[in-house]
Amino acid sequence: MLTDPFMQRALVVAALVGLTAPVIGTYLVQRRLSLLGDGIGHVALTGVALGWLVGNTLELTRQDALALPGAVLAAILGAVAIEVVRSRGRTSGDVALALLFYGGIAGGVLIIGQAGGTSANLVGYLFGSISTVSSGDVWLTVALSALVLVVGVGLRTALFAVSQDEEFARASGLPVRVLNLLIAVVAALTVTVAMRVVGLLLVSALMIVPVAVAQLVASSFARTMAVAMTVGVVVTVCGLSITYWEDAAPGAMIVVLAIGLYALTALLRPLLRRRRTPLRDPHPQLDDDVQITAARTA
Repeated sequence: MLTDPFMQRALVVAALVGLTAPVIGTYLVQRRLSLLGDGIGHVALTGVALGWLVGNTLELTRQDALALPGAVLAAILGAVAIEVVRSRGRTSGDVALALLFYGGIAGGVLIIGQAGGTSANLVGYLFGSISTVSSGDVWLTVALSALVLVVGVGLRTALFAVSQDEEFARASGLPVRVLNLLIAVVAALTVTVAMRVVGLLLVSALMIVPVAVAQLVASSFARTMAVAMTVGVVVTVCGLSITYWEDAAPGAMIVVLAIGLYALTALLRPLLRRRRTPLRDPHPQLDDDVQITAARTA
């Protein structure tokens, strides 16, 4: 498997996506915006169709040559728009996300028709098409992933403060509006990075589920992010490797593995906690105190 050039490119992209997606997902979970990735993904679909339209107009050899740059641009604009709407409070967050959902899908289908294609051309972007990853896509993924990691990890303290409590961050002198926009932009970049691997419809799962797994076993924000990144790399590489031997969709396999790992961790968590924290007598002077506490916790 490792000697196949196709799998070499696919594994590099999958590992980078698994590493970067949970980084921004950690902030989105903290801000209770877990569905933001879905909204941005739908807007990115319009960008994909615009890339097809421009490529058709310029008579490029590959009509989809500008699909990824178009998705990046549209995702950034959509993320900034929803952050502006959210911060001004004129429209609730769920309504703004709904507008992105429906507008992005409808715009993508209409524009792809004008570009000479059909809705079938969008299926690979909706559900992932890692078999079409080229060398140029690999280098673009490396660049975008590096940018996401530099911002998400390098500015972790400031971004955590904004995500946890905006009023405290503002009182501390942090540029809250700039940092909020930065989170939105990095989320958009993350969506476009993961587009080839799991697809725009499943990208939010790869951003959120590893974080949910990490929250079950980690006790701090930094550890949650580190564990989530590890989980992301493991499920993406394992899922892609399984689909090399079995005929299955890589994106769906990766998401199913992540959800399965969450379910397994949730089941084992009570057992691990009991082993790590043995029952201690809170009041040694009382003979029956331990028995009463054990009965209440049983």
